[in-house]
Amino acid sequence: MPEAVGIANLPNQRYKIISREGATFTLMVCGESGLGKTTFINTLFQTSLKGYKDPETRHQKFTSAHQTVEIDIVRAILEEKGFKIRLNVIDTPGFGNNVNNTDSWTPIIDFIDDQHESYMKQEQQPRRHEKKDLRVHACLYFIRPTGHSLKPLDIEIMKRLSTRVNLIPIIAKADTLSPVEMEGFKSRIRDIIEAHDINIYTPPLELDDPASAEHAKQLIESMPFAIIGSEEEYETSSGTLVRGRKYPWGLVEVENDKHCDFKKLRSLLLRTNMLDLILSTQELHFETFRSLKLSDEDTKEEEVNENGEVVKRSVKKPRRFHNPKFKEEEDALKKFFTEQVKAEEQRFRQWETNIVNERNRLNQDLEEMQNKLKTLEEQVKRLQVTKR
Repeated sequence: MPEAVGIANLPNQRYKIISREGATFTLMVCGESGLGKTTFINTLFQTSLKGYKDPETRHQKFTSAHQTVEIDIVRAILEEKGFKIRLNVIDTPGFGNNVNNTDSWTPIIDFIDDQHESYMKQEQQPRRHEKKDLRVHACLYFIRPTGHSLKPLDIEIMKRLSTRVNLIPIIAKADTLSPVEMEGFKSRIRDIIEAHDINIYTPPLELDDPASAEHAKQLIESMPFAIIGSEEEYETSSGTLVRGRKYPWGLVEVENDKHCDFKKLRSLLLRTNMLDLILSTQELHFETFRSLKLSDEDTKEEEVNENGEVVKRSVKKPRRFHNPKFKEEEDALKKFFTEQVKAEEQRFRQWETNIVNERNRLNQDLEEMQNKLKTLEEQVKRLQVTKR
């Protein structure tokens, strides 16, 4: 058997490069106010990565305890077994408290689009190795545990997010529902997501690795993940300390699969699918945004000059906005225009019907008047004959 030439060592070389460079991962959390997004972030990374606001200044930026009202970016460097990851956690404004929540999702959508555009512009610069990457690799959408169904606001925002980012829906405060209620709630959410064609992140099934495929299948079946967040530790009957929430009837453990899906969600985000989240953001969402933006660039058209030679001429295409947020505005305007046209057509048809009815009524009145006139003429003739 011939001696190996060393090609098989390429994965080891690649591993050393990646280990030295580390990685960047950006996580976004969004949803209604008061669902424990900040608590979940600290629970996920087992540290006070995101601190609460100072109580003295809370009234300036908070309408209730711990309620974020502007996009907040927390940066940290985490290291495990010599591997460093540059972590960005984006805490978005809570919404759903206003009487009119129209366009409450705009800051979130604008932020995601702006990061794609910023990264694309940096790629066009001479010094591209210094790029700052804040593209969102995973968006955790917090759902209120009502036990009934998704709100129209949740459906609208999830539809808009799913076209731009890896969307992962999670049910917050899972300890407020019984296991039976939670299963029914999950089933209804899955049906709504399918009915409204909302694209949520799905872990890839690696058929050549049965163990990995089975794990991915379990993650898919658990969606949307029901989670519990807590920074408090309590002692169990066995004497070990665990994070959880204590009630008069017992202890709800954060990392107990029988109590919630926290461990499965953490595995998806940090252990098994982080690289896939990063690659799918680059290859799917960013490339889609990039192709739409670049379609506005100049095109080359061929033409024949006076000497009969075929030359290429640069032609500026008409300016069109392919940014998804502009596309949504355009669709909304088209919908409004269509509705106005339909309303005017209906009003015209009603007016035309009224005109026809009025004409028929006038014709009928005219016919009656003519009949009366004819009757009167006959009476006059009879009177004249009588006088003679």
